[in-house]
Amino acid sequence: MERGKGVCAMQDARSNRREFAKAALVGPLAGAFQGKTALEPLSPGIKITWQMPLDFTDEDLQFAKQIGVNYVNTGTSGGTYEVFADVKRRVEAAGLKLSNIGNTNVHNMPEVTLNLPGRDEKIAEYKQYLRDLSKAGIYYTTYAHMGNGIWSSAQGTTRGGAPARSFHAADAEGHWTTTTFHQPLSHGRKFSKEELWENYTYFIKQVVPVAEETGVRIGIHPDDPPMRELGGVPRCIFGNFAGYERALAIANSPNVGVCLCCGTWMEGGDLMGRNVFEAARAFAAMGKLWKIHFRNVTSPVPDFTETFVDDGYTDMKKLMRTLVEVDFRGILIADHVPKMVGDRRTGWAFSLGYIRALYDTARG
Repeated sequence: MERGKGVCAMQDARSNRREFAKAALVGPLAGAFQGKTALEPLSPGIKITWQMPLDFTDEDLQFAKQIGVNYVNTGTSGGTYEVFADVKRRVEAAGLKLSNIGNTNVHNMPEVTLNLPGRDEKIAEYKQYLRDLSKAGIYYTTYAHMGNGIWSSAQGTTRGGAPARSFHAADAEGHWTTTTFHQPLSHGRKFSKEELWENYTYFIKQVVPVAEETGVRIGIHPDDPPMRELGGVPRCIFGNFAGYERALAIANSPNVGVCLCCGTWMEGGDLMGRNVFEAARAFAAMGKLWKIHFRNVTSPVPDFTETFVDDGYTDMKKLMRTLVEVDFRGILIADHVPKMVGDRRTGWAFSLGYIRALYDTARG
């Protein structure tokens, strides 16, 4: 009897210790998860999407339905919740789904990337953008972290004389919205890689709590083009695979992932550390592959021209098969489409029709 009482006492003591340990663990963990919104799981299948112009019309929505896509996305400059909600209402009234709305005001922000005056104000604007997206029921956005824009040379041509963006390292300039950036120093001095990493860390550590609070996924776009340096600014973070790995680890958030612009990745060639097929598989294995820009280029840097999806140096049939094999469930758009004879929609119709056919074949 006494022995039984002793055993019971020992069991009670062990139970109490377990409960104390649980309480000690649960307390901090509960605090850590306060204010977080669980990410909505991605439904099966690739969401082939038409990227509409900022000033899209009802005819654009009709065009999307005619070419057989169920999803569209568009952009704004300084959009607010009211703007986003109205865009969503128009899209859904047409029987379509809205995958995301961009905002050029908080995309490629030199103030943030290079720690220029106005940095904190821009970060506050970006955080409000995430809150407005979430309030409007939009839970994905693409973000680009280039300090001096997208670099291009004079317009070139591709198959059949179609006008298309070209890049030649010897004479390229950077562009974003109304700003042009020039060689050799776009901002009057050279920046170090260490500065760039410190600035990214400062930004992402402030943004992550808001992304997690609102349930918005942020897919980060590669630097375009991913040269080692342009205009005195290193492209060391989102200009190669190793940079992405480090940046995602710094963010350390389920809400920060990848918008894999395949054309940009192809532009980088060997500089990327992994080819586009390997990158797609690796990011998918991390659970970070959320958007694809499905486009092709003629060759890697230092010289390339954007071309039709079926006309570049990369096997796009293989790329689509890769995306199906890794069970990619995110948004896929045609991007930087060369202009064809006809109206502004002609090139998109060709590209999206080709993409839909590739997807049907890859699943067969």
